[in-house]
Amino acid sequence: MSTSSTNNSVSPSSPSSPPPVAPPASSRHVSVVSPCAACKILRRRCAEKCVLAPYFPPTDPLKFTTAHRVFGASNIIKFLQELPECQRADAVSSMVYEANARLRDPVYGSAGAICQLQKQVSELQAQLAKAQAELVTMQSQNANLVAMICMEMAQSPQASPPPPPPPPQQSNFDNFISNPQSFYSINPSFLDENNLNSLWEPLWT
Repeated sequence: MSTSSTNNSVSPSSPSSPPPVAPPASSRHVSVVSPCAACKILRRRCAEKCVLAPYFPPTDPLKFTTAHRVFGASNIIKFLQELPECQRADAVSSMVYEANARLRDPVYGSAGAICQLQKQVSELQAQLAKAQAELVTMQSQNANLVAMICMEMAQSPQASPPPPPPPPQQSNFDNFISNPQSFYSINPSFLDENNLNSLWEPLWT
């Protein structure tokens, strides 16, 4: 009787290899810190506590180039080291501004720009004072004109109508009372009966 060989043959046991371990994230993405603009232009290694790095970023190399052409790298570093950190940013801005002004005007620098601005301010102040003086003069002339018009109106009031003349009888009677002799010489017919009746008539009515 033949024995049949089974199809299920046991394969020799082989040690299983462990799965590959992924590298940590920090090793996969290594952050490369670029040197500051000053160290890059000077071609030197940018240290961890570089005094120029906070004020001359690598994205603005022209800033350090301008200041370096006028003051020099050693003077900039020395100047910043002598100042407290709270004043270094303003000092760098002043140096860059002075360097730009010195490149435009090698003789006077920023002093020339300041003098020009002061001259413009003086001219504008003179123009303002002149305009204010003209305004005061015009206001004074206007006040004088108004006062003159009011004075003329006060001196020449509207003419009132003359009073009506007295009646003839009353006028003759007044003349008779004041000066009888003169009145008789001027009016010899005053003693007529008609005149006497007309003269005494207002007294009895």
